[in-house]
Amino acid sequence: MSEAITMDAIPHTDPITLFDEWYAEARKAEPNDANAMALATATVGGAPSVRMVLLKGHGVDGFTFYTNTESRKGGEILANPQAALLFHWKSLRRQVRIEGPLSQVSQERADAYFHSRPRVSQLGSAASDQSRTLPDRETYLSRVEELAQHYADDAEIPRPPHWTGFTLDPQHIEFWYDRPNRLHERRLFTRSGESWTSGLLYP
Repeated sequence: MSEAITMDAIPHTDPITLFDEWYAEARKAEPNDANAMALATATVGGAPSVRMVLLKGHGVDGFTFYTNTESRKGGEILANPQAALLFHWKSLRRQVRIEGPLSQVSQERADAYFHSRPRVSQLGSAASDQSRTLPDRETYLSRVEELAQHYADDAEIPRPPHWTGFTLDPQHIEFWYDRPNRLHERRLFTRSGESWTSGLLYP
C-alpha cells in the first residue's frame, strides 16, 4: 500500500492547538468563509435542526457564534443548551466535528461584537424577526431603511436584547482526513477534566 494511505497524519496532541493549525490552513485555502460551520441543535424532545453559521471566536474557552435568541435555533438553544458543530474544508479534504454544552456570552462581549459589524449588518439584525413568517422581501428591506433613517448621522444602533452570542464548550472533537480509495482517517478527542484522551476510529 502507498505511503499516502498508511501514514498517520492526525497525531494525539492538544486538539485546540490542532484545530488552530487546520483552521489557519483553511483560511488560506478556502475560497469563501473558512469560518463557516454547520450548527446542529435540538428541541427538548430531541427533534434536530441544522444550519450554517459563522465562527466568531475560538480558543481554550470554546467556540463562539452569534444569533437571535428569538429565532428557531435560539429558542432550541435556550431550551436545550447542547449543540454540535461541523467544519467541512473541501479544498483541504478535511472535516472537524465538535460537540458540547453552550453558554451565553456576556452582554459586554455581545455589545462589542455587534458594534464591530458593518453598519448595514447591524441594521439588518435589528430589523429582523428571525425565523418568523415574512410576507415579502420588501417588508424586511423597508424596515431596514426605516431604521437607517432613524439612526441617521452615524448614531449608534443599540444591540437588540435578543441578539447575543453563545460559546460551545468542547467535550468531543473529531478530526477527519480524506484518504485515497475512501480509506479515510479519523481521530476522536474526548475531554477528561482538564486533559484530553484520543483514539482512532474506523472510517
